Amino acid sequence: MVLGNRRGFLTVQMTPHNMTMTVTGAGMLWVGWFGFNAGSAVAANGDAGMAMLVTHISAATGAFTWMIVEWLRFGKPSALGIVTGMVAGLGTITPASGFVGPMAALFIGFSAGIVCFFATLYIKQKLRIDDSLDVFPVHGVGGILGTFFAGVFVAEKFGGAGLAEGMTTASQVGVQIVGILATATWTAVATFVILKLVSMITQLRVSEEQETEGLDLALHEEKGYNL
Repeated sequence: MVLGNRRGFLTVQMTPHNMTMTVTGAGMLWVGWFGFNAGSAVAANGDAGMAMLVTHISAATGAFTWMIVEWLRFGKPSALGIVTGMVAGLGTITPASGFVGPMAALFIGFSAGIVCFFATLYIKQKLRIDDSLDVFPVHGVGGILGTFFAGVFVAEKFGGAGLAEGMTTASQVGVQIVGILATATWTAVATFVILKLVSMITQLRVSEEQETEGLDLALHEEKGYNL
């Protein structure tokens, strides 16, 4: 929002330049995500195995759900939509991955595919905010959703936090909501301040001429493809 929308946003079709690379990268991302979700257990044990399992379930469910919703909404599914739903499933399960079981992961991935899909449409089409990689509606909204559901589905036998000491699920949900609000406030304020400080030193955005020409040529004097 501080930078402003790209030239041609919502008037010029801006499609991914290479869907093969997009799907390849998504596959690498899916595997790599196991590293920090399962790796957060800092051990090769049942907690790590469960974190890896629920991560996989949520990613697969998110991809499938996004595909179905897109199919119903636009009449056809897309590879880009499927991998975006996968990332939504990954981002949404991450806050809960060490604390929930497979059935919760199924519900979380399903919710991610639906909620993040409509969040993406709302932010771009209704609010007219140019989030080119859908970072906030996928990672941001998904992260909020997953953080909330972590309090709803937390299970002691999967490493759940607090329940053994008598904390109720309702009170844990309250803790999760406080965390969501604190994180949202901190990231919004801190990001805005950082951008303003950087703008005092250098331009945040290239000129219209450079944007039209393309940053590969304007800033690096090179081309990605010789066509």
